[in-house]
Amino acid sequence: MDPFVVLEDVAVPLDKSDVDTDQILPARYMRRPRKEGYDQFLFRDLRFREDGSENPDFILNQPPYRQARILVADRNFGGGSSREQAPWGLLDYGIRCVIASDFGDIFNVNALKSGLLPVQLDIAICNRLRQQLHERPGTKLRIDLPAQLVTGPDRATYAFRIDAFRKRCLLEGLDDVGLTLRQEAELSAFEQAYREKFDWLFTERG
Repeated sequence: MDPFVVLEDVAVPLDKSDVDTDQILPARYMRRPRKEGYDQFLFRDLRFREDGSENPDFILNQPPYRQARILVADRNFGGGSSREQAPWGLLDYGIRCVIASDFGDIFNVNALKSGLLPVQLDIAICNRLRQQLHERPGTKLRIDLPAQLVTGPDRATYAFRIDAFRKRCLLEGLDDVGLTLRQEAELSAFEQAYREKFDWLFTERG
């Protein structure tokens, strides 16, 4: 996955609490192959009408926010059922960071493993940021992961917490596979030593 260090980009305000994983990525699209991308299914029932046309009232369909890479939400973002596809949809759309007052536990873990940064800030701060983004559509926020700081449109800064291990993985662009491959030399050495010690296990018998 791509490293996350500092992100300064357009932020979109989502004035909706309790956005669960089925709203983020409806269950009927979960069987799609990962390689095909999930961006078209992100907020599918909110972004599009039943006839497939865009819903102009949905915030991501409005011109200033179409290319947003940061999403500022309200309370309880990503609650509900477990599915990796929810953060995949956000990432494939281009969003690398979601700010909210709290997150669903499983969504939070899946997001970090996928390369999406969930930033938890006080609800009053989330409300303030969204208000500022509405007042100045297309405004950018700055997310500094090494410093663990969010900088708002008014240049005010807000500190956030993140697990040290997950922070390192994001900074270095390491998912679970990448972490395992870092031990490839040690794993190969162990496998070779094991085969030599128990060679009889690997000898073909006639």
